[in-house]
Amino acid sequence: MTTRLIIDTDTAGDDCFSLLLGLLHPNASLEAVTICNGNVAFDLQVENALHTIEVAGRGGEVPVYLGSARPLMGRWRAASYHGSNGMSEMVFEKAKQRPEAKHAIDAIIDLVMANPGEISIIAQAPLTNIALAYLKEPRIAKALKQLWIMGGTDNAVGNVTPAAEFNFYVDPEAAKIVLEAGFNVTLSTWTLTLSSGFFHADTIERIAGLGTKLSQFYMDVSQTPMKTAKERYGAIMNTHPDSLTTAMAIDEDLILESAEVVVEMEVGGETTRGFSAVYPAGMVEGWEKKTPNARIVRKADTAGFADMLISVLK
Repeated sequence: MTTRLIIDTDTAGDDCFSLLLGLLHPNASLEAVTICNGNVAFDLQVENALHTIEVAGRGGEVPVYLGSARPLMGRWRAASYHGSNGMSEMVFEKAKQRPEAKHAIDAIIDLVMANPGEISIIAQAPLTNIALAYLKEPRIAKALKQLWIMGGTDNAVGNVTPAAEFNFYVDPEAAKIVLEAGFNVTLSTWTLTLSSGFFHADTIERIAGLGTKLSQFYMDVSQTPMKTAKERYGAIMNTHPDSLTTAMAIDEDLILESAEVVVEMEVGGETTRGFSAVYPAGMVEGWEKKTPNARIVRKADTAGFADMLISVLK
């Protein structure tokens, strides 16, 4: 079965590999790419997405739309994890394809409303674009088939502060709006990435040994993240929060453990801004009973995910 996708992205590092899955996997149909504030300067994110589409041999086939260059409130901050340009300082030739004139918010609304129940969104950036699209056209919450969110933690340590994961930290107000809007949400957290969404040295060696244009692209773009991971975690590894999320959207058999939960956002805390509070949806002693607003993935098939990405890089 073909999964029809919009990927909303702050294109850098692993975002590129997520795009490759959407562009090249036989069971995926990537129908639009929308750009949101996030990892690096907005214009660089745009060029990174366009270049990835052309590297995949799909130049001019998948439209790219520009969204919000700033979060709803507060100041945008870059992520240093992928290098200053998001591509491990690799300099690529400018893509021939150019972005579309239509705004990303309108592109999301138009595509979802024209195809009710058929389109899924991979939200692998701060949720600014998704929140704004919902605020403009609330009906998209029910018209969208599924909203796959890469963001937050499962009551665990974050990757930008002890309390917060990057995407939710950058725009927690947008995350709060989206999580309370009634979308069919599957949440893929940074906690999941650390248990199921990273490749060790043996998998990275498999990729390097493919000897293809796309495997070389993977290795080039991954240099800074792998260096940072070695410094942070003390091992040769590469983290894949975004591409794991897209892989699960394409093949839900990769989900090994999940739960229906309530996720609430902290937007006002001085030290906990961007924290995602996750608790069971049923009645727990001392807690108010609430209706679940997300399915959270707690374990995924790392080997199966690696095989899927490698099949595309081949």
